[in-house]
Amino acid sequence: MVQTAVYPGSFDPISLGHLDIIERASSIFDKVIVAVLINTDKKGFFPIEERIEMIQLVTSHLPNVEVRGFSGLTVNFLKEAGARVIVRGLRVVSDFDFELQMANANRAMEPQIETLMMMTSPNYSYLSSSLVRQVMHFGGNLEGFVPGPIIERLKQNYYK
Repeated sequence: MVQTAVYPGSFDPISLGHLDIIERASSIFDKVIVAVLINTDKKGFFPIEERIEMIQLVTSHLPNVEVRGFSGLTVNFLKEAGARVIVRGLRVVSDFDFELQMANANRAMEPQIETLMMMTSPNYSYLSSSLVRQVMHFGGNLEGFVPGPIIERLKQNYYK
């Protein structure tokens, strides 16, 4: 039986912290689906198609990683994908409070769904997509924040 995990998020844009979790999860599970949330209530900084393309680009070295967009409840996406595990990254203690609530809510809706919380590597614990967007806004150096292959793309998109 193939053990599939889903790593959901907005990834707007993907950071080195996200990539760290994807790479580590891909070494644990047979298949990892990076599920890019389409939030109809919020306009993303980058269009969903572009976020998916950027993630595919930086995960192309991982043959067991697939990238898909989704909307709605994460547990419903997992059922459709045939997965039982949600992967979530934790940077700081405050992340745990939120993620514990979400894990408990997901389990209440679908008792067979498990949440695996992975600690982000210490060298990425300060990273978030909102920090990346702020650095872009002020013209800062994105090295060490996002995967190298997408730095130029982020600059081009932001300064159109």
